[in-house]
Amino acid sequence: MKDFNNRSVIITGGATLIGAAVAEAFVEAGARVALFDIDARAGAALADRLGDQVHFIETDITADEQLDAAVREVEARFGGIDCLINLACSYIDEGEASSRADWLRALDVNVVSAVMAAKAVRPAMQKRGGGAIVNFSSISARAAQTGRWLYPASKAAIRHLTRSMALDYAADRIRVNSVSPGWTWSRVIEEVSGGDRDKADRVAADFHMLGRLGDPAEVAAVVRFLCSDQASFVTGADYAVDGGYSALGPEQREPAIPKLAD
Repeated sequence: MKDFNNRSVIITGGATLIGAAVAEAFVEAGARVALFDIDARAGAALADRLGDQVHFIETDITADEQLDAAVREVEARFGGIDCLINLACSYIDEGEASSRADWLRALDVNVVSAVMAAKAVRPAMQKRGGGAIVNFSSISARAAQTGRWLYPASKAAIRHLTRSMALDYAADRIRVNSVSPGWTWSRVIEEVSGGDRDKADRVAADFHMLGRLGDPAEVAAVVRFLCSDQASFVTGADYAVDGGYSALGPEQREPAIPKLAD
């Protein structure tokens, strides 16, 4: 199905594992995709692998002049901009020990840059008569996690930002939604697990109703849906792509009452 023929998509943080899956999902649907990332090697390699429909632009999204220039380049190259995926993220987080500089950096990447990207693409979307923006929040936005302050706070901010942005952009027929992935096979989990996906699934099992972590393609499918015409009446919403993580309480998947008899 080529639902996105003649449409263009920008993905910030596009050189990541999840970014690659999102890009692949849109390419399969016929879209032209621009990848923004500071990782020049990975970004260029991904664009080369996915073919002529994909264009990589080395971009520091915390630098407004680079971001604006990249958006102008995409509009000129593709003739317009239809979708923005705010995926780029900082994982800097030492909890209470985090410095002011850490806080400012994390919020700059995770929240402020998402705002600046949305502002940069809005005129191009207005010219198209509308568009769609998907922001990346997280399950961390709703749960206390020991030793983590910056990342959860920034993702909670993204969730509320999505609602405010959706309201103010609605008059331009620009829909704004967010996704909140659970544990997903990503660069961070790959690094921490030593590349052992089976181990990652085992550790994730009790925290997710489906008993495993998610695949990047499963997150990408929801992102693509939210940008599609099938989601034409969906805006200001957050979609949990988390295998049931957010629906579980502290008992997780293990029966708690029988432990009283032990």
